[in-house]
Parts: sequence; structure tokens; C-alpha cells
Amino acid sequence: MKEEFDFFDRPRNKKILWIAYIGVLLALAVADFFIPKHSYFSWDGTPVFYALFGFVACVLLVVIAKNLRPLLKRREDYYD
Repeated sequence: MKEEFDFFDRPRNKKILWIAYIGVLLALAVADFFIPKHSYFSWDGTPVFYALFGFVACVLLVVIAKNLRPLLKRREDYYD
């Protein structure tokens, strides 16, 4: 039986998509230096602030969830 490959399963397409993804991220980060901002706070108007804020928030959520797991974990037959 012949195995069918999807568009995203081909290594060449994966590489092209990763390069495009990183290119778009870099273009947005560079464009952020030239877009005028109307910020309320001094740190709010710095370039790539929201990208860094989102990354740090995501990492913190993962770390907090990992530390809460032993506290909230139940036995496998808890609901039986």
C-alpha cells in the first residue's frame, strides 16, 4: 500500500514554511521600529514590547501550570 503525503509532511515544504514564518516575524519586528505608537506608559511604546511581553507571558503560564500539576493531580480512578 502506498503511503500518501500531505503538503505539510514533505521536508522541503516544511523548510519553506519555516523560512517564510521567520521572515514574516522579522519583517514585523523591523516594521515596529517605524510605526508611531500612542502609548500610555513609557515601556508601552518601546519597539517589540508586545512580542516580548507575549513570549514572557506564555513562558510564565507554562511554568505556573507545571508547578500546579502536583497540587491538582488526581488518581487515575478518581471519578470511578
